[in-house]
Amino acid sequence: MTTIRVARPDELPALTIHPDDDERNDATSAYLTSLLDNGCTRPEWCLVAEAEGRLTGNVVLWTIPGRTVPEDIVLLEPGDLETGAALLAEAAELARSLGAGSQGHVLDSPAQAPQYQRDPALREKVLTDAGFTVMRDGCRFGWTAGDPTPAQDERLHWRSMAELGTDPFVDLLTETFTDTKDSSFLAEIAEHGPRGAAAGAISEMMELKHEPGWFEIGYDGEDVPVALSMPAFAPNSAVIGLVAVAPVARGQGYATGVVARGTCALTAAGATEIRGDCDADNIAMVKAFERAGFKNFANRKMFDRPL
Repeated sequence: MTTIRVARPDELPALTIHPDDDERNDATSAYLTSLLDNGCTRPEWCLVAEAEGRLTGNVVLWTIPGRTVPEDIVLLEPGDLETGAALLAEAAELARSLGAGSQGHVLDSPAQAPQYQRDPALREKVLTDAGFTVMRDGCRFGWTAGDPTPAQDERLHWRSMAELGTDPFVDLLTETFTDTKDSSFLAEIAEHGPRGAAAGAISEMMELKHEPGWFEIGYDGEDVPVALSMPAFAPNSAVIGLVAVAPVARGQGYATGVVARGTCALTAAGATEIRGDCDADNIAMVKAFERAGFKNFANRKMFDRPL
């Protein structure tokens, strides 16, 4: 019989140990240690499956540091369909009791640090059986110190949120949301409208670690606002964050300039690795990352379910 329970202190941070897979085990321990240290999770949010005296699976609730309600799950080790179903049922109940209305999870391929999500077919089956649906089928891009530094777009001049305030950022993002195909925003737009979704996206970015001067709007030669750049440090990596180009300015390569601008800010702050995501079918954004010297190191499916 399988029992789902909170992990004991002596079971943290390793959780489920995979025999003959020290790389995965070490990465899991380091990742969970960082999540606990950063306030992304708590010991009582770490769930394990136990059968016949041994751990057979685990899952951890996650949130943005500073928040008290878990938003996502990470470090899902389903073991098998039955164990995975039990883990996700308990993860839903715990998150619901803490005030969560939905729950997300990301599945990266190929399997890699820090979560080493092997057996993707099993994982996707466990997730869909538990009520998760794919919200975004996307690409992950990365830049690492030593890669060529992307050239800045000399057509743009920049003004920061510290100078402008938040309203112009919401205005510009709202404008881009009127015809966005980005699946990660469509549900928010459907629920809150373009401006409400834009305000929410800006607010979420402001919760991440950043300097006031990093959030900027780029203006063209006629002083028209055409691009938005919001790089930041997420709990586990530096990220390009929000990239947006006004509809009237699309097709002119400004998105590449935004990626370059964010890369410059983050590397100046000491970042040695930078990440960026986009929809797999967002060809313009894929090209922007590639032109800025970023490499497509993984594909990422973003799942979500209502609670």
